[in-house]
Amino acid sequence: MGNILSALVDPTYLVPGLVSIAVFATLFTIMVPFFEKGDLEARMKSAALERDEIRARERSRLNAEQNSKGRPGLRKKNNQSVRQIVDQLNLRKALVDDATVAKLKSAGYRSQNALNMFLLARVVMPFVFLAVAILYIFVLEMFFADKPFTVRLLACMIAAYAGFYAPNVFVSNQAGKRQKSIKIAWPDALDLMLICVESGVSLEAAMKRVAEEIAIQSTALAEEFLLTTAELSYLQDRRMAFENLGSRTGLESVKSVTQALIQSERYGTPIAQALRVLAQESRDVRMNEAEKKAAALPPKLTVPMILFFLPVLIGVILGPAIIQVMDNFG
Repeated sequence: MGNILSALVDPTYLVPGLVSIAVFATLFTIMVPFFEKGDLEARMKSAALERDEIRARERSRLNAEQNSKGRPGLRKKNNQSVRQIVDQLNLRKALVDDATVAKLKSAGYRSQNALNMFLLARVVMPFVFLAVAILYIFVLEMFFADKPFTVRLLACMIAAYAGFYAPNVFVSNQAGKRQKSIKIAWPDALDLMLICVESGVSLEAAMKRVAEEIAIQSTALAEEFLLTTAELSYLQDRRMAFENLGSRTGLESVKSVTQALIQSERYGTPIAQALRVLAQESRDVRMNEAEKKAAALPPKLTVPMILFFLPVLIGVILGPAIIQVMDNFG
């Protein structure tokens, strides 16, 4: 046992071991992204199917118009089980508002089935959190075992309350990640769209081409462009397609571009100059944000350097001297 401890303390073995661990951690950090399996193909396929969904909505609208006029309508699809539960509990009237629908769209959940699943989760998750809290607090007694009954009951109620808002937190996080991805790739997408427009390509074809090119950098932005292209093909008012793009993303930079596109459609003004100016502004905003993060980096690194870097430096500098002194006085 003493030989093992002495070998572990010996710098001859300790330094190569620490260097090996550092090299392995570096290689692991570099190589992990290459083995991650992306969901680009699946998400692009889902975005490509948005055209079919819009066609289905238009056909359902025509069906409603035909029924209101007493004419035979189109075929109707059977309701799913989740939709039946939502309808029976009347959850749309109780839990759905414009902000909820907008938040789901910002997170990429645009279908009616996604809304139904969200409403069902808001009803089910409080009971799930409550059951888990009762299991850990009252049955297993792993938490608040020495607390009175009222405190433990209050903890269970808080857990149920957290379960009610857990779906909102999840959707908000997804929307934030999606907006961040779109915000990073938006200046590059504007540059590509400007090149397409100046070369004489139509706006729909330009968006489709930009979606194909920008998909690797931001799949969310590619989905939004594909959906906007589909809406431009099917909606009666093209202005609604541009407004929907701005409302789904929730970014001011995107809304400014959509307003420029709306004005171009209304007054027939050239869109190339507006796209050039807006692209430059988006690049400037992105650069300013990067400079702010770089300026805030030194204060953030102060505590990690004190806790992690300085002890290592002290050990590397003073370690051999301390070992030599111990050997001399030993």
